Amino acid sequence: MNGTQTNESSHQSPLSRWVFVVAAIYFLLHLLTATRYGYFRDALYYLACSEHLDWGYVDQPPLIAGLGWVARHTLGTSLPALLFWPALAGAVRVVLTAAFARELGTGRFGTVLAAVLSVTPPVWYVIDHQFAMNPLEPVFWTGCAFVILRMIKTGNSRLWLAFGAIAGLGLQNKYSIAVFAFGLLAGLLLSPHRKLLLTPWLFAGGGVALLIFLPNLLWNMHHHWPFLELMHNIRASGKDVVLSPLAFLAQQILVMGPVSFPFWLAGLLFYLFSRNARHFRTFGWAFVITLAFFLMAHGKNYYSAPAYCIVLAGGAVAAERLLAAPFFEGRPRVRAALRPLAFTWLIVGVLLLLPAFLPVLPVDGYLRFQEHLPFTIPRSEHSHMGAALPQYYADEFNWQEMVQAVVRVYQTLTPEERAKTAIFTNNYGEAAAIDFFGPKYGLPKAISGHQSYFLWGPRNYTGEIVIRIGATIEDVRSGYESVAAAASIENPYALYYETRPILLCRGRKENYQTHWDSVKKWE
Repeated sequence: MNGTQTNESSHQSPLSRWVFVVAAIYFLLHLLTATRYGYFRDALYYLACSEHLDWGYVDQPPLIAGLGWVARHTLGTSLPALLFWPALAGAVRVVLTAAFARELGTGRFGTVLAAVLSVTPPVWYVIDHQFAMNPLEPVFWTGCAFVILRMIKTGNSRLWLAFGAIAGLGLQNKYSIAVFAFGLLAGLLLSPHRKLLLTPWLFAGGGVALLIFLPNLLWNMHHHWPFLELMHNIRASGKDVVLSPLAFLAQQILVMGPVSFPFWLAGLLFYLFSRNARHFRTFGWAFVITLAFFLMAHGKNYYSAPAYCIVLAGGAVAAERLLAAPFFEGRPRVRAALRPLAFTWLIVGVLLLLPAFLPVLPVDGYLRFQEHLPFTIPRSEHSHMGAALPQYYADEFNWQEMVQAVVRVYQTLTPEERAKTAIFTNNYGEAAAIDFFGPKYGLPKAISGHQSYFLWGPRNYTGEIVIRIGATIEDVRSGYESVAAAASIENPYALYYETRPILLCRGRKENYQTHWDSVKKWE
């Protein structure tokens, strides 16, 4: 394609209103279920990060903390207010997927089908129900792909500036966008459109991306690359479940939804083999390269999810063109029946499994529903094995009960003792829960050696009196003069290590002020 096609999409009809109806329904589903369970562990942590604004954190770039700051100063931090942001990102993903399909050349049916396809994957219901980085990923990834698609159609290499801006912002959200960006560039190199790489605008776009990403890059350099250290520690600890290639691919079908599998597979085949898609081979290669990277790197099953927007859009195009094939020209009634059948297949498939990935049922109702599922919901970490609930639900339970148990211990202390009592937690979820729920009970901010809490230090505590959360007596006995279980927690839905007794420790043998490095826990 060349510059003669610059005006091709300038006269495109606007997206069907049904695309926006689908996006609105998806958005409302998340808001209507926002208060069903509770605050997700990571959401509490990102809110804690938003009180320590910086250009980087041990385990993520700064964008989510910035969004947390915006959330706290605008809509607030209630569950509906927090989930507004990921639900909105999910709705934008729906519209972007439909727009991508339209840009590929599909008509009204195909664009609406792409929108419906974009709300079928179970993984996105889970992701978009959490105030976290992951809901923003598909927006940035698909945005980059959309710019490449426009460049292919128009030959306008100045669009590399837009690509660089989106990629730079994506890097400030989550580093994994680099994998998909590489896939897109490699896909261009393997396609007839490799000439788009031979332009100074590519380097200008790279400069824009680097300029946007530079503050976080400098932060990582200044702190001696904590994210790389974290990734090394995670691999060395063996905490993640490592999947075989076949298991990884099988879980792709599961987390993206069995009902959408024929469509995204058709979309991938469309990009790679259809003569009508020869100008769009880039996206087939980008998807294959991205999926192959996470497979070989033993990534979690949801790491590749943002790449599916482009193959779902391709699947919508393939379905529309299939129904326009000569076979159906003489069978208009068959074609007329197949279109609503496609939507029915997708919608019914989602509704049948919806409680498995969106909290539409009370927790006891969900547990009964889970018993009848024809599959086991995958666990991504060994510590999640044996839990009553999948991790994305379990991590919404127990936080307030834990804080109330700490309050009971804290209130047994004299005012003089409270002034020098540290609340030390085993992980950032526990610390962030103390920081979020604790102030209304008069609790001080927590300290921890986990992730970015380590960088925030011991405050003014020495360890003379410490309330420990998430540890066993055996774990900490040797570090203090005395250790006693002071309060218990009972919650059958939380992960087991979040229901350990609250410990009251006295006389820490290593002063926090002089031995803070010994509590460092990046894993």
